[in-house]
Amino acid sequence: MRRSPEPFLLQPLVQRREQHSFRELRLPGEQVDFCSNDYLGLARSSAMQEAVHALVQARYAAHGSAGSRLLAGNYSWINDVEADLALFHEADAGLIYNSGYDANVGLFSSVPQKGDTVIYDQLIHASIRDGIRLSHAQAYSFQHNDPEDLRKKITRAAGNCFVAVESVYSMDGDMAPLAAIAGLCREYGAHLIVDEAHATGVVGSRGEGLVQHLGLQDACLARVHTFGKAVGCHGAVVLGSATLRDYLINFSRSFIYTTALPPAAIAAIQAAYSLFPYMDEARTALRGHIQQFRNGVEALTLLASETPIQVVMTRGNEHTRTIAAMLQSSGLDVRPILHPTVAKGEERLRIVLHSFNTAAEIDQLIKVLLR
Repeated sequence: MRRSPEPFLLQPLVQRREQHSFRELRLPGEQVDFCSNDYLGLARSSAMQEAVHALVQARYAAHGSAGSRLLAGNYSWINDVEADLALFHEADAGLIYNSGYDANVGLFSSVPQKGDTVIYDQLIHASIRDGIRLSHAQAYSFQHNDPEDLRKKITRAAGNCFVAVESVYSMDGDMAPLAAIAGLCREYGAHLIVDEAHATGVVGSRGEGLVQHLGLQDACLARVHTFGKAVGCHGAVVLGSATLRDYLINFSRSFIYTTALPPAAIAAIQAAYSLFPYMDEARTALRGHIQQFRNGVEALTLLASETPIQVVMTRGNEHTRTIAAMLQSSGLDVRPILHPTVAKGEERLRIVLHSFNTAAEIDQLIKVLLR
């Protein structure tokens, strides 16, 4: 028997529809992928599948871990991969989480304490904002990628000061001025935390991320590398000192109170890290696609970005939906980014380029956008 809709749930949904911001789940079709975060194509790669299969054959890879890491869910393979990740990313230690969201919530909810201050870029990811809300620290935002505004905020900080930024911003595609930000943190004794989600696999000669590319790994209290984008699988790692790892094991609730990733997921992480550092041709192709796209749509309002995330500003939920629908009807999977995901007046098309896209597909995308 179908229940009648709950009024207290229905009313906000009606408002979302009226604002043209109602979200729905949809299945992928046969359209050209200009939407996913699979920048290097690893999630769909036969080489990735073969590498995972080889690891699963060589080691027992169960599909369940049977408990949290502190109970029945710890095993030598996950410890080994954490050590390998720390070595690759030039950190003392690493701790694997079930997702980037879990990693950020667990890190920011446990490390800053009452009386401390968190200063974060105003475009920081929702997972970091949620973690900050769960902490007892006071928090301020600074203007996006503005070191001078950050300086003003740092001078007001009390207690331990933590500065949170992304290396590549997921909705704008631009990079943080990390050298300047790290310099300010050093000057004022603040602790820098960098989310490398959209840089991992893409930025740097081996896809190591922006922090290592700039040689700033020793300037960070923590780095978060997530595996659901260019790495093509699932999970995340928080990198830092051995003390930070011990602290998170003891105080990070999203680590303590969740079932560990199973060996099958660890096999995928290990397989991906055996592949993407050597995908030079894919990263070169990606850079070429970015240049081709930006040269082709100079007449449109673009945000500055040298990354696979390219943003065409459209403004207005209804208008943005209309343009996205036109692209989708032309066989191009481009999604609208609407308010409230972004601020009102900042609605846009978030176009994601991949190494596996072809020049002809990008030409088609340009042609439809310029209609």
